[in-house]
Amino acid sequence: MAKIGVFLADGFEEIEGLTVVDILRRAGVEVTTISIMGRKEIYGAHKITVLADALCEEVSFENLDGVVLPGGMPGNTNLGAHDGVKKQIAAFAEAGKLVAAICAAPSVLGENGILKGKKAACYPGFEDKLLGAEVVFDEVAEAGNIITSRGMGTAIPFALRLTAYLTSEQKAGELAKGIIYKS
Repeated sequence: MAKIGVFLADGFEEIEGLTVVDILRRAGVEVTTISIMGRKEIYGAHKITVLADALCEEVSFENLDGVVLPGGMPGNTNLGAHDGVKKQIAAFAEAGKLVAAICAAPSVLGENGILKGKKAACYPGFEDKLLGAEVVFDEVAEAGNIITSRGMGTAIPFALRLTAYLTSEQKAGELAKGIIYKS
């Protein structure tokens, strides 16, 4: 079974973070929500409080198959300023493990040199932060182990693409049908 960490910071876009958690768990992926705030209570961009599974300092990242960064403001800024996030996305990218980001969060990947020579998508207005990337405007951009997406409205296709990457196209198709996505 695949194991994924979803980083959470105050100001994260709730739909982007929680849609990924929900769909991946439905697919049988073991998902750990990871707080970078030094406490498990995370305050979303729209004042929804979420209780993370673990603090960043408690996570054994070597046991994970990938990490996901949701967007939202100032969640994206908080993720980009966190040394632990920067260290892990670099290590995962280098090891060929999944690194995924949606909305403004692909900018964190770009600013850390992870998107060089890769197709990437992001929220409109953040394209200049995708340093070295071939910017695309698809719902989801997949470049090997790097998967990016554009925003709240693309959270379901993003989560389904992660499902296909981590499990199978068949499982992703079954989930899409089960949640009445584009049926």
